[in-house]
Amino acid sequence: MAINATFHDLKGKSVFITGGGSGIGAFLTEGFLAQGAKVAFVQRSDSTAFCDEMEAKHGNRPLFIQCDITDIPALKAAIQQASEAHGPVTALINNAANDKRHSTEEVTEEFWDWSQAINLKAYFFACQEVMPGMKAAGSGTIVNFTSISYMMGNAGYPAYTTANSGINGMTRSLAREFGPDKIRVNALAPGWVLTDKQKELWVTPEALEDHLGRQCLKDTLGPEDIVGATLFLASDASKMMTGQAMVVDGGVVVTG
Repeated sequence: MAINATFHDLKGKSVFITGGGSGIGAFLTEGFLAQGAKVAFVQRSDSTAFCDEMEAKHGNRPLFIQCDITDIPALKAAIQQASEAHGPVTALINNAANDKRHSTEEVTEEFWDWSQAINLKAYFFACQEVMPGMKAAGSGTIVNFTSISYMMGNAGYPAYTTANSGINGMTRSLAREFGPDKIRVNALAPGWVLTDKQKELWVTPEALEDHLGRQCLKDTLGPEDIVGATLFLASDASKMMTGQAMVVDGGVVVTG
């Protein structure tokens, strides 16, 4: 993965990424490692081999903590472990999500609670957990991953789009609440990023052609295309930017 910009203030920064061992998250982990950051990440599946690869490639090994982010005490304990290893987390990247397809008719209360737990609840409690350390450090930055799905009014996963919209509301409120302590909170909304999971489960030639027809830029989005925007939001390059939603989607939706 080529990194086109260097954000000098990210060197040595304590970064915590949810879902940092696969999909977009793995590219985010590598992107921060390449900047010299101290990265800790949580992932449900074993990511030891990925950490070995990153250490060999960058000489900078991420701290992998196996964790299901819907287990809030475990998530908070992981953030504490990362802080003990790397110093207080001053860049939180809430990336982990699950966009499992579903119709309204088939949603049970259990499924609804699970979807909100992974796509929204964990984000809030991760923000809550890092706040004291960021406050003590004098500043911090939080990037909450959302999606353009709710902006498009997409059908096929209403519980997921509900959480996406909630992430933006939460981001704005926390930006206002945390701002006096120089903690910035922004949302990042990718378009249809063709991760291995997306290709395996949902990408068809017809669906991809239709989506590209909506983009201004006619190239497909890969996980690597999301890294630069995340680094920017985590760095001092965006030091007066908070409470905002940045879209990286090739020009499908319009904001402002």
